[in-house]
Amino acid sequence: MLPPKEHTRFPPQLSITEDGWKNQPFQRDPESGPSGGTTSTVEPLHAHLTMASLWSSLEKEVFNPQNKKLLETIRVWKTGKKKKMSILCVVVDAFRPMQPFLVKVKVDRGEQYKVAYRWPLAELKLVDGKTLDQVNLDFDLQFDKIYKWTASSFDEKKTFIRCLWKLNHRFLSSAITFVNVHSCSVEGRQGLQEDRRDTVETENQEELSVYQEMTPKEAADVLKLMEEHEPLVNNSIAFAEQLSRDLHVLDEANLRAIISSEKQVTQLMSFIDEALAEVTRVEKTLQVYDELLGSVKQQMDHIHQENSLLHHITSNKAKLMDEILFLTTHLDLGKEHCEALNCADLSSPRGVEACIAAAEALSVCMNIQIQSGYRKLQAVAEQLIMFETLKQNFENRFIGHVTNIFERQGSAQIPALTQPVDKLSAPSHRLQHKELVPYTPLMAWLRNANPVLFCDLPKVYAQNLSRLYDKEIKAFFEQAKTLLVGRRKGSLQEGLEKPTGMGSRQHPRWSLPGSREDQEDTLNKGNVIKILEQVLRELRPLCIAEQLFIEKFFQLRQNSAELQVLEEEGSTASPEDPACAKPPSQPEEQTAQLLSEIFSSLDPELRCFLDVCNKAHPFSCLQILVTLNDCIFEMWGKTSALPSSFLNTVLGNMLLLAKSSFNKCIGTLCKEIEEAKVPSKMKIGILPSVSRFEEFVNFSEAVFRTAQRRAELDKAHLRLADSVFNSINSLSSANLKVNTDMVMMENFHHVHCFLCQKKIQCLESKKKEAKQRYSEHMEKYVIRSLGQPLEKLNLFFEGVKARIAQGVKEEEISFQLAYSKQELRKVIERYPGKEVKRALETLYRKIHKCLSPEENLFPVVWHAMEQELLRQYREFEDLIQRCYVGSGITMEFTMEDLLNYFNSITLSSM
Repeated sequence: MLPPKEHTRFPPQLSITEDGWKNQPFQRDPESGPSGGTTSTVEPLHAHLTMASLWSSLEKEVFNPQNKKLLETIRVWKTGKKKKMSILCVVVDAFRPMQPFLVKVKVDRGEQYKVAYRWPLAELKLVDGKTLDQVNLDFDLQFDKIYKWTASSFDEKKTFIRCLWKLNHRFLSSAITFVNVHSCSVEGRQGLQEDRRDTVETENQEELSVYQEMTPKEAADVLKLMEEHEPLVNNSIAFAEQLSRDLHVLDEANLRAIISSEKQVTQLMSFIDEALAEVTRVEKTLQVYDELLGSVKQQMDHIHQENSLLHHITSNKAKLMDEILFLTTHLDLGKEHCEALNCADLSSPRGVEACIAAAEALSVCMNIQIQSGYRKLQAVAEQLIMFETLKQNFENRFIGHVTNIFERQGSAQIPALTQPVDKLSAPSHRLQHKELVPYTPLMAWLRNANPVLFCDLPKVYAQNLSRLYDKEIKAFFEQAKTLLVGRRKGSLQEGLEKPTGMGSRQHPRWSLPGSREDQEDTLNKGNVIKILEQVLRELRPLCIAEQLFIEKFFQLRQNSAELQVLEEEGSTASPEDPACAKPPSQPEEQTAQLLSEIFSSLDPELRCFLDVCNKAHPFSCLQILVTLNDCIFEMWGKTSALPSSFLNTVLGNMLLLAKSSFNKCIGTLCKEIEEAKVPSKMKIGILPSVSRFEEFVNFSEAVFRTAQRRAELDKAHLRLADSVFNSINSLSSANLKVNTDMVMMENFHHVHCFLCQKKIQCLESKKKEAKQRYSEHMEKYVIRSLGQPLEKLNLFFEGVKARIAQGVKEEEISFQLAYSKQELRKVIERYPGKEVKRALETLYRKIHKCLSPEENLFPVVWHAMEQELLRQYREFEDLIQRCYVGSGITMEFTMEDLLNYFNSITLSSM
């Protein structure tokens, strides 16, 4: 027999037609599904790919994470409602015992698969295929109720029901009834044998239908074949006929070879029959074994299920025991704690410690997080009710006890004054705070346990303690006022009520240095600073200690670091050491509100005390401003951070009040300076406004010498300097018996010298202005004074200069009737040398009489007059030479004569 010729294998999707090579649709067995079967119908390629991708997606996204193995799928709708598609999947556990399930999967809008329902296949009672003959897509599955489905195709329905039938025989011992199902009508061994045979045939067909790529030898044979029939390749019909003829020839040759080997074929067929008989016998034996092992498998699955149930029971018992231990451990309050809360002994230290421990233990029990279902248990509910009862009873007793302490402390009487009269000391509440400090943990517990009741306690404390602080603060400030005013209270009040004019000789408000009143005022000034510093030094530890206490006792400050800083400051603060550590940041709003209520009388009493300080001396507002500024800077430090203590806020308000008083005082002083009246006398000298400006500057610079801030003083200096300059300028319009320029010259000179001595930075511009004004008025005074000795001569040459300015030529001046040569000779003849010297001597005596000896300006003014007269002489000579050329007219005295006159007058007066 000839060996079969090796055929060329083409890809199953390609075939040769009369049109050449083209794609051929892929064929699959709809009954076999993914597991195989026989080919009965032709389905498009895209449907195969869709089912394959669906199968892969379900395995990857749904069943593989659950350790399930997918056996079959079918796309269905509810019968009569073809709206939402669902997918029925037959799955089995990937581990033993392997139990089959029917799973309903839905696809949401995001193309995500979601398991909607799952039935154990053991609960399936009936499968109804609806018909045997005609094609019908409906079928029913009966569990506890009947589910009616419509399949997407008849082939999927047949494949799905066949899979259920196989699982029924393998896992469920044919417990499911199949009705109107043609493929399952034959039962028993024959059905099983056919099933195995179909499986074998399907596997063989699948092996044959698997695509095989051509080997290089096959490809070479195809090319060789095409080369041999190259003329026929272009004609596909002729080429196909030629290949058919060649195949027919080969088939005849093979047939002849087979006929010639008939004996071998007969022998082969007998061997095949014997093999088939042996296979039948083995199949029967396997069937018997399978029936015998079927009951054993069910028993093993039952045992495995029972073991699993025992494992769940043991696990549940362990969990139950853990929950019971958790409840009994965490919801159990000790007997000693219950007794402590019931007795509520808050009068002894030991009882307070027991109550603190019991309250904390009760909070731990009540704050345990338990499931809501546990609260329905009677024992748990009774325990929680007991906890709530203990909590409420203890809250009421604790609040009542603390409230009684607040009322008792607020109603206490202040002790009598035991310290010396000259020593100022603020009251201390250290004992009251020490009494309440042990209850701090209970206050924290109450705040967490019942915030509503807790929020009223700070208000009750503030209301009661404010009464005690009112009495103590009033007594403290009364003592401070007594130390400040002393025996001079009556005289001081009289002095303040009796105003004094600025133009009078006596100045009670502006006493000059060296007088007896000035010594008393100096003592009074020092007393104001001393007493005010003592008051601020005593108030600081009082307010900070109270703020520390309420923040700690009522849990008002959450930052423990800030609280520690304040505690260190309060512990180190003492009357002798005012420079304490800087307070932390601004207090909370609730703290500020409580302190405002507790120290409700501090602000008005401090304002009243500052009023008394302001009345002690007209310039006390400067001392108050400097003292408050230094105190606040000392408390705040050198940073720009806001204050944190309540006292800082109060002092900030007082500082604003002091600035207002200071500005008011400066405004009044400026008004008095500008409205001051000049005394009507021949020798005025330095004006009172200038003297008072000088006195104020001296006093303020002494007060602000060590001040850390002087912006307000610089503004005041500028305002006062403007007022003084305005007062001096007002002399120009005043009707004085003396020369106005001389008075203004002396006063501006005095201001300039005073500012040069003080070297105040903000008044540099005023110093320059005073020098300029002094020079201007001295020049005016000199010119006006020199017009008296040579009055006619000055008037004549002023007229000559006026004519030249009007455009008259210099050589034509002598032709003017009023300025002719004859008129010039007449004027010159009136001022011989002796007459000029006599006029200068008269001027000398007049200037010496009018100028004030304090300023010592006479030598300066006399020298300026000498220079000015020499300048005028040179100017007169120049005008004569230019306007009266060739006239031979000259002055009757020379420049040397003038110098001799001034020297002789100066020497004669020495």
